Amino acid sequence: MNTPHLSEQEIIRREKLEELKQLGVEPYPAALFPVSHFSADILQQYTEEQKEAFSKVTLAGRVMSINDKGKVLFIKIQDSKGIIQLYVRRDDLCPGEDKTLFDKVIKHLLDLGDFIGVTGYVFITRTGETSLHTQTFTLLAKALKPLPVVKRDEQGNVFDEVTDPEFRYRQRYADLIINPSVKETFVKRTKLINTIRDFLNEQGALEVDTPVLQAIPGGAAAKPFITHHNALDVPFYLRIANELYLKRLIVGGFDWVYEFSRNFRNEGMDRTHNPEFTVLEWYTAYKDYFWMMETTEQLFERIALALHGTTEVTVGDKTISFKAPFKRLSILDAIRENTGIDVSRMGEAGLRDVCRQLKIDVAPSMGKGKLIDELFGNTSEHTYIQPTFIIDYPVEMSPLTKKHRVEDGLVERFELMINGKEIANAYSELNDPIEQRERFEEQARLMERGDDEAMFIDQDFLRSLEYGMPPTSGIGIGIDRLCMLMTNQPSIQDVLLFPQMRPERTPEQTLERPEA
Repeated sequence: MNTPHLSEQEIIRREKLEELKQLGVEPYPAALFPVSHFSADILQQYTEEQKEAFSKVTLAGRVMSINDKGKVLFIKIQDSKGIIQLYVRRDDLCPGEDKTLFDKVIKHLLDLGDFIGVTGYVFITRTGETSLHTQTFTLLAKALKPLPVVKRDEQGNVFDEVTDPEFRYRQRYADLIINPSVKETFVKRTKLINTIRDFLNEQGALEVDTPVLQAIPGGAAAKPFITHHNALDVPFYLRIANELYLKRLIVGGFDWVYEFSRNFRNEGMDRTHNPEFTVLEWYTAYKDYFWMMETTEQLFERIALALHGTTEVTVGDKTISFKAPFKRLSILDAIRENTGIDVSRMGEAGLRDVCRQLKIDVAPSMGKGKLIDELFGNTSEHTYIQPTFIIDYPVEMSPLTKKHRVEDGLVERFELMINGKEIANAYSELNDPIEQRERFEEQARLMERGDDEAMFIDQDFLRSLEYGMPPTSGIGIGIDRLCMLMTNQPSIQDVLLFPQMRPERTPEQTLERPEA
C-alpha cells in the first residue's frame, strides 16, 4: 500500500491518534450518542426564566475553536444548525484526582475539526454569551486533516472566508464546514424543489421515473454521453432529456406527469452549464402553451414567496420581479428589436449573411433553426433581465412542437428568459405521428451534414404516437439555473454539491516518475 504524502500537521495528528489509543480512549467509538438539542435552538430559545428546560442538555458537533484559559477552556462546536460555546472547567469535568481527561485528552490531544459529544446545562457567561457548562465529554471522531483557518467575530461574522473555487468545489465537504452560507444555499435548493413538488401534487400531477440509460438519446438537441450495456452487448446513452418517455405516459392515459430528471450532455462547461444537471419536466393532457405560460407564472411566484417572502428577488445588483404576468415577445421580434434586422422571411443563405455581418461564427452543418438560435443567443438573450416569455419559434428550431395555429412556418413554443438566460422551455406538443416522422427525418439529414446535436429517429416513440396522444403541453425547467436565481449565486457550480471537475492529480501521482 502506498504511504500517503502527509503534511507536518497531518503527521502530528496521527501521532495524537496513537496517544489516544494508548490512553484507552477510542477515537472512533461505535456507541450511540443521543443528541437532545441543537445550537441554534438553544441560542434562540434560552432565557434565565426558562433555564430549567435547559438543565440537562446533550450536544454533539465539530470543534471549531479552542480558547485555553488554564484550568478553563472555551470551546466552540459546530453542529448542523450553527455554532455554540462550551464552558469546560477542569474540576467540574474531572472532580476526582485523575485529571487525565482534561489535562491530556482535551488540552493536548484535541484538535480543531474533531467531533465531540458533551452534556451539561445552559447558562449565560459574564460577557453575555449563551454557553453550555460542560459536565461530561466524549470524543466521537478524530480529524486527521486540518481545516483551513477561518476567523469569526463575537457575532459569528466570518472573516478570511475561503473563496478558492478549486478548493471549494473539489472539497465540498470542507467548504460546507468552513463557509456557513454554502449550507444555506443547499437548504434553499431543497426547499425550492419541495415547493415545486407541492405545487404540482396539489393540482393532481403524478411524479414518475423514466430511464437514465436509453437506447436512443431523444427529447432534445444535444451531444450525448455514450456507454456500453454489457448484458445486451449494445451501446447505450445517458439521457439528454426525458421528454419522449413522459409523452409515452400521456399516450398511456395519464393526464399530468412530472419528473425531476438528472440529465447528461457531453458539451461545454461554464458559469451556467454543467454536463450533469437537473431538469423538471411535466406534460399535461388537453392543454396548450398559453395555459403553460400562465401556470409557469403561478409557479415562479410561489417559489419566490416560499424562499424570500416576496416576489422581488435580488440577483447580483438587480432586482427581479416574479409577479405575474410576464412579458411575451416572439423570437423573431426579439432579434429585430435588438439588431434592427428582420429575419422572418430569410432562408439559410440569408441567415448566414446576417451572421457574417454580425461576426457570429456558425458551422456549415447548421440549418436554418440553428442559425436563428445563434442569432438570438448572441444578440438578444442577454438583454432580457426581467422574466420574459420568448415565443413562436420557427418550425426548424423545434422538431417536437405543434405548428402555430395562426402563423405559417412557426410553432407554439416559448422559452422563459430571466437575468439574460433561458430558465424554461415549453411547447404545445406535436401529436401528429406523420408530421413527427417528417420532422425526425429532417433531423437525420442535419446529422448527415455533421450536426452532432441533431435528434435521432425514435421509432418506438413514433409508434406510441400512432396509438394517439391527446393535445398536450409540456415544459422543461432548469432547476440548477433557477436555483442560481433564487439563491443569488453567480455560477452553476455554486448550486451543485459536487460539480464536475478535471480529475485531481494527487501528491503521490505528482511524485511518481514515468518509466523509461
